[in-house]
Amino acid sequence: MSPDPAHAGAADDGAARRQAGSSLERLRSLLLAEGGLMANLAGSSPDGHDAPIAGPTELAGPAQLAASGPRVDGRGADYELLVETIYEGYLLHYHAPRVVVPPEEDLGLLAGDRLYALGLARLVELGDIEAVAELADVIALSALAHASSSPELAAAVWTAGARAVGWGASPRYDRAKALLRAGSPDALEALRSLNDGEP
Repeated sequence: MSPDPAHAGAADDGAARRQAGSSLERLRSLLLAEGGLMANLAGSSPDGHDAPIAGPTELAGPAQLAASGPRVDGRGADYELLVETIYEGYLLHYHAPRVVVPPEEDLGLLAGDRLYALGLARLVELGDIEAVAELADVIALSALAHASSSPELAAAVWTAGARAVGWGASPRYDRAKALLRAGSPDALEALRSLNDGEP
């Protein structure tokens, strides 16, 4: 008897939530081990207990997508953590972060920049210069998207960029990035077309 697709989908969603939650716990541990400002911002809530993490209730995101591709070559956990680190930096700049909780906006921007640097440095340690370039593009292009008041364009950039890290870039992806840099209204559709099918 074949499984009920509805139940199979629910099981997949549950696994994705656990995976995302696990990577966020690992991110918190990384920041606590780093010490200093980042440890303070990722540590405890004002009542002294561990600050809640939003991740376990979320579906898998860019980090899990990047880590599931063939380019990571058995280093999925490393890639998942470093992309999660960079994505948290992005969220500190433009959305609601999940692990780092700054008391004021300026401190959040500073923490976001630090997370960008931490994630890219970990990628350099892995020797993946191609992925460094792709994620640097994601940071810059998502900033362009937000400057154009298009969060959906930024989300498409993150999904396409995560696929490029996990599976490698393509001429279609390079064209979509060029469209975005040029301010073309076709950029969103070009990115979405990359994200519609299987990687």
